[in-house]
Amino acid sequence: MIELYTAATPNGHKVSIALEELGLDYQVHALDLAAKDQKQPAFLKINPNGRIPAIVDRDNDDFAVFESGAILLYLAEKTGKLLPTETKARSQVIQWLMFQMGGVGPMMGQANVFYRYFPKKIPEAIERYQNEGRRLFEVMDSQLATHQYLAGDVYSIADIATWPWVNIHEWSGISLTDLPHLQRWLAAIAARPAVQRGMQVPAPTTESSEEKAERIRNMVTR
Repeated sequence: MIELYTAATPNGHKVSIALEELGLDYQVHALDLAAKDQKQPAFLKINPNGRIPAIVDRDNDDFAVFESGAILLYLAEKTGKLLPTETKARSQVIQWLMFQMGGVGPMMGQANVFYRYFPKKIPEAIERYQNEGRRLFEVMDSQLATHQYLAGDVYSIADIATWPWVNIHEWSGISLTDLPHLQRWLAAIAARPAVQRGMQVPAPTTESSEEKAERIRNMVTR
């Protein structure tokens, strides 16, 4: 049994999607980020960095794993799925996983902060992160012009890591116009039943977009 500590964010959805794709039994612990559940001592024992997601593998001596990319690698290696064993193919998946971890996530995360949440609008910061997010989208579109998925023609943890971020492109203010291959990939993954189930973890709230923005704005300014 996997214990999943998560919230409804792109990084959280990476892991719930992976667990659904892999067919692993898991129990959800939804953390209230506004209430700072992720900073409580019990959770800091699992993830000293105080961020979601994190897992505890009850079938492996209660082994804890934090950082979403590390969790995806752990789950893929645990099951022998979503990560090739051949050296070059494995490296390609890890390269695109690191592309998401080091580029797509941080750039879109900053776009979200300055475009949606920061109380003072700073046009230069908004433009900088939206432009960089768009550049990364163009890199992916070029890759997907000749490959079905990011790391080749096999669906992998690289796609699972990246899709939840690209899926919120409108929230970040980043357009997919003139990126047909990225749009094709986005739609194809959205149609997967496991992805649809994973996106419902934790259970959605009735919170509106405006309420969400205000809640996170309050978190940013505390």
